[in-house]
Amino acid sequence: MLAPLEGYTDAALRTLCFRHGADLTFTEMAHVESFLRNNRLALEKIEAHDSTPVQIQLLTGREEELERFLAGFEPFPGFEGFNLNLSCPSPDVIRRGKGAAMIKRAAKTQRLVSAIKGHGYQASLKIRLGTNAYEKAQKVYLNALGGVDADLFVVHAKTAAQESVEGDDYSVFPECVEAARGRPVIANGGIDSAEKVRLLRGMGVAGVMIGRAALSSPAVFDELRNGLGLNDPVKRVPDVEELRGEYEALHASLGGRDDYRDNLLRVLGRRATTRY
Repeated sequence: MLAPLEGYTDAALRTLCFRHGADLTFTEMAHVESFLRNNRLALEKIEAHDSTPVQIQLLTGREEELERFLAGFEPFPGFEGFNLNLSCPSPDVIRRGKGAAMIKRAAKTQRLVSAIKGHGYQASLKIRLGTNAYEKAQKVYLNALGGVDADLFVVHAKTAAQESVEGDDYSVFPECVEAARGRPVIANGGIDSAEKVRLLRGMGVAGVMIGRAALSSPAVFDELRNGLGLNDPVKRVPDVEELRGEYEALHASLGGRDDYRDNLLRVLGRRATTRY
C-alpha cells in the first residue's frame, strides 16, 4: 500500500505507484470540517481523476461532523473506503484531541467507524504506538486494535513523539496481530527491502504500507514484489528518469497542483530524510 503523504500523494503519484505494484493507495490527510466548509484545497485532495484504488484519509474527532460529510458524499470509481487518521504527530492536532490523541479513545473511534459503516463504506484505521513512550509502555494501541471494529488496521511502529531518524519497533507486530482478532494488520514504518517484508510477514501481518521509499522510487512496490517472488514473470523496474517522465505525463493528463509535482520531483531518486 502507498502511504498518505501530505504534499505528495496526489492523483498522479497514486496512479504511478498503482501501475508499479501498489494494491491500494491513500489520499493525504484531510480535515472533515474543511469539507463541510467547502474548502477548495481540501476538496482537491479527494478529487477522482481515474479508477486507481484509493481510500480517503480523514482527520476528525466529532461524529456529528463526520455524519454530515458522509450524508453528502458520492462514491467514485476506484473508491475503496475511508481511513481514519489516528497517527498524525502534529502537536497542534494532538492538543485538539485528534490524530495520535485518538489512539487511547477506542469508544469514540468505534462510533466514527460505525458511522462510516452505517453508510455502507469500508473503514480502516492508521495508528501509532501512542503519543509518547509512556503511552507505548501502557500499550494503548492494543485497545484501538481490540476495541474497534475496523476492516483493517495500519500500524506505524513509532510513537508520535519520535522523529523519522529513530528506528521503528517491529517487535510490537505479533501482539498487534493477536489483538486485532483476525482482522488484517498492515505494517508501516521504514519498510524498504524484501528482507524487512519477509520479517514482518513472519510476524503475521497481512501487508505493508510504504511511504518515504515510494517517494525515492514509486516503483519500489514492484521491486519488492520481484524480490519476494510475487511477480511472475519478474517485472522490469524503470529507472529514475523513466519514472520522472511517467509521473510528469500523468500529472499533465490527470491535473494537479504544481507544488505537488515540484515536491515529488525534488526527492525522486534520493534517499528521503525529511519527516513526511
